[in-house]
Amino acid sequence: MVVVHGVSVTPGVVVSRFPLPLPSSSSSSARPINIDFNRNFSVSFFPKKHSRTRKIFAGNQSAEFDSKSRAPSASKKVLVPDNLDDGASLVTDELLQGPSSFSEESQILSLGSQTMEENGAVGTEDQASDFDSSKAYSNENAVKEKEMKPRIVPPPGNGQGIYEIDPMLRSYSNHLDYRYGQYRRLREEIDKYEGGLEAFSRGYEKLGFLRSDAGITYREWAPGAKSASLIGDFNNWNPNADIMNRNEFGVWEIFLPNNSDGSPAIPHGSRVKIRMDTPSGIKDSIPAWIKFSVQAPGEIPFNGIYYDPPEEEKYVFKHPQPKRPKSLRIYEAHVGMSSTEPMINTYANFRDDVLPRIKRLGYNAVQIMAIQEHSYYASFGYHVTNFFAPSSRCGTPEELKSLIDRAHELGLLVLMDIVHSHASKNTLDGLNMFDGTDAQYFHSGPRGYHWMWDSRLFNYGSWEVLRYLLSNARWWLEEYKFDGFRFDGVTSMMYTHHGLSVGFTGNYTEYFGLETDVDAVTYLMLVNDMIHGLYPEAVTVGEDVSGMPTFCIPVQDGGVGFDYRLHMAIADKWIEILKKRDEDWKMGDIIYTLTNRRWSEKCIAYAESHDQALVGDKTIAFWLMDKDMYDFMALDRPSTPLIDRGIALHKMIRLITMGLGGEGYLNFMGNEFGHPEWIDFPRGEQRLSDGSVIPGNNFSYDKCRRRFDLGDADYLRYHGLQEFDQAMQHLEEKYGFMTSEHQFISRKDEGDRVIVFERGDLVFVFNFHWTSSYFDYRIGCSKPGKYKIALDSDDPLFGGFSRLDRNAEYFTFDGSYDGRPSSFMVYAPCRTAVVYALANHESLDPKPSGLDKAVPGRKSASDKRLNKSRFSGRRKMQPTEASQPATADQSRRLRDELSESMSFSSQMKKEDEELSVKALSAFRAKEDEIEKKKMEIRERVLAQLGRVEGETKRLALIREELEGFADPMRKEVTLVRKKIDSLDKEIKPLGHTVQKKETEYKDALEAFNEKNKEKVELITKLQELEGESEKMRLKKLEELSKNIDQTKA
Repeated sequence: MVVVHGVSVTPGVVVSRFPLPLPSSSSSSARPINIDFNRNFSVSFFPKKHSRTRKIFAGNQSAEFDSKSRAPSASKKVLVPDNLDDGASLVTDELLQGPSSFSEESQILSLGSQTMEENGAVGTEDQASDFDSSKAYSNENAVKEKEMKPRIVPPPGNGQGIYEIDPMLRSYSNHLDYRYGQYRRLREEIDKYEGGLEAFSRGYEKLGFLRSDAGITYREWAPGAKSASLIGDFNNWNPNADIMNRNEFGVWEIFLPNNSDGSPAIPHGSRVKIRMDTPSGIKDSIPAWIKFSVQAPGEIPFNGIYYDPPEEEKYVFKHPQPKRPKSLRIYEAHVGMSSTEPMINTYANFRDDVLPRIKRLGYNAVQIMAIQEHSYYASFGYHVTNFFAPSSRCGTPEELKSLIDRAHELGLLVLMDIVHSHASKNTLDGLNMFDGTDAQYFHSGPRGYHWMWDSRLFNYGSWEVLRYLLSNARWWLEEYKFDGFRFDGVTSMMYTHHGLSVGFTGNYTEYFGLETDVDAVTYLMLVNDMIHGLYPEAVTVGEDVSGMPTFCIPVQDGGVGFDYRLHMAIADKWIEILKKRDEDWKMGDIIYTLTNRRWSEKCIAYAESHDQALVGDKTIAFWLMDKDMYDFMALDRPSTPLIDRGIALHKMIRLITMGLGGEGYLNFMGNEFGHPEWIDFPRGEQRLSDGSVIPGNNFSYDKCRRRFDLGDADYLRYHGLQEFDQAMQHLEEKYGFMTSEHQFISRKDEGDRVIVFERGDLVFVFNFHWTSSYFDYRIGCSKPGKYKIALDSDDPLFGGFSRLDRNAEYFTFDGSYDGRPSSFMVYAPCRTAVVYALANHESLDPKPSGLDKAVPGRKSASDKRLNKSRFSGRRKMQPTEASQPATADQSRRLRDELSESMSFSSQMKKEDEELSVKALSAFRAKEDEIEKKKMEIRERVLAQLGRVEGETKRLALIREELEGFADPMRKEVTLVRKKIDSLDKEIKPLGHTVQKKETEYKDALEAFNEKNKEKVELITKLQELEGESEKMRLKKLEELSKNIDQTKA
């Protein structure tokens, strides 16, 4: 059984999903639109070549208008069938055959908001001043041509390629085939009922605010609402002014005709909301498809903004999008915190200040966080409230577009950190309880709530949720020209346990069981299929920590379809290692984590991201150098061992992560130079329901910024770290080693703490030992020849100690070593990383055999002289001349010339011999000098070894002396211990006796007290009796005295 919107049906039976209109043979007068239901009509929301007029009732207003619109959707309603009064039937065999039979015209996207002006004018004068006009014009044409190309999502494949890539998956074919079957079924239903995935993903042309020549149409899917009206500044927030009508699919609609002067009924930039009577009461909500929202000063909830700037204010893209690079080097950035000042930065400032920095550092992509509007700034953009609106804190949508266009001009890809894994639980300005029910966009009950993130979870099995999310992804690619996405929280999406308290071991049963959310995985397949089908150059990266197999295999082969997986285990491993002593670092553990990824599935490696920079955690630089970063990073101050260690390991960790961790690399802004401290968003004190208080930071922006000035200051040690990161990026750009198929780890020595590996034509040597440096250290390599240093972490430019000669050359030896066919000798200083590159064979010097041959390209002295001699220009003897008999004069002349030639040759030979002797003498002198230096170095080394041996002997003697002192002391200690033991034996019975006596004494004392207690009581009673007796005696005396007095009287 399959459940479709709460209705159980038998598999194989075609079931229409709302908002699919069903053919009916009966008419209904309750419908707000005049429709002839005696006719069959198409379920397609995209009439192919027909343009009709229709009547739409908006409250008490009605308007008849031409269907021609700036946005194609204005005349092609999603959820309301066309008026068929013209007698045309839309049910055709062509339509029912699926997307393959669609006309090419229907597949061409031509959004009005993206249409270029015919004259090629671009932007404002200020924006255009930075570009050559002819270049801008040609670039605009290129952008136009790209937009006009037909876009078609290829049909599904057979989904069997995954078994060829990984035969182990055949054991789980039931699950995988079912998953792919669900995907194929959705594609077929979308093709049949929506006109294909290309049309289905343009929901923003059917829902939300749609501008046409005649007015504005607003539609909203809210099936749980009882009534709805559009309110805002344009109608003084009067809920009775613009009542909306509901169709049978739960879609509310209203049409607002233009004003009498032709201006739109809703002014650009004015506030709008939808008021609904819902099962949970009356509520005002921001429209779900709103394109812009802002927070008014002094208010907490955001307000929806009707965003439709005039044509002259719309940003026109000038530069084509770059091609996808072979290897991705991503600079992860947050626009709001990208200023050096304690403030929220703007799109414009980021465009002008940060993008050139990213380009200069050598990155080829920028990944921007927190683009989708989020009411809580400290959520880092992950609690999204308005999915189609860019964050208004940083500027307007047009300014964001100019940022992206500038990045394209610099050749940078722009990836968006998109959040489709969950949504903010806000009800006033978010999707939660939008129509008064908890199950409109999300799962109901506990399944729809993420207890750790305190957010709502989407129901990926809902038709309209699929429309909403697919359209959302396409909106950012189409409207803003993003080049791809980093999908956040994918692990949470793919499993019903959301990856919480689950340790993934790699066992396939963890991925293909009942805990897998097949609906969510199917959505990920759909969105990747849509993105790569319509935008072949787009990049998708998934944040998955579970290691889901098939994650980065194309959908046609049965995979999920991502291009890259974030290698999240690496950052966690570095934090784990940094908590240990250097002596406890395991080279094999580092290698295993860096290389533990699925074959043929590409990964983005990173040593740290924004997660490690947040308050409560530590960056790598902070783990390494801690509080010393505050006082000892200036070059005019002496360093500390902690700083020296931190700077060295910071560079090594980042380079080995890039070298072995994946096919792409990511860095969070500022971490390239070891940004001090953490990120702490402005926040106030928070009181929880249990009475506890979470302290705030008085809404300070001091730690919510990036101090780029520290990395730029050449008088600080941060500058060396930044220079190294830049050199690292440019090294990858030059050699492309991250995407090389050749990768071989030839050494991971736990004793020496050395790691050696090859990637492409480069050889990486890492010495993690804290004190030991190695002379003449032999390392293996795959290719023979001459090697030179391509990158040295110990270079003074990078804050190193310059222990290596950058110009040194290293020649290989034949013979296997460490499993490699060749090898060469290097000096490996402690805590350094050195990359050796195979020099160009054409530039290799031939083996010297004299001065002339020692310098490539130099002509010999004899060559020069011959060029200048008279023989070089002499006419050659013709064959006819040589064959004629010579006269006496000719013979004499020939003898003279021959004699002169022999004399000249003898002279040249003599000069050559002299030069050869001189060259040989110079060469031998140089050899002697080198040998002498070697002997001096050897003597110094031997002297040092002698001193070390002497110190070792001295320490041995001291140890012997100590041993001599230690033996009698051990004996005395033994005797003392024996005495103590004997005393313990003697004292123990005495202790028992004393304890017994104490007990007897306590018992006796208690008995005595009991007896005394009785005595005390008797004495007390006696005293009481005595007192009473005294009273009686006195009383008797008084009576007697009275009697006496009476007797006297």
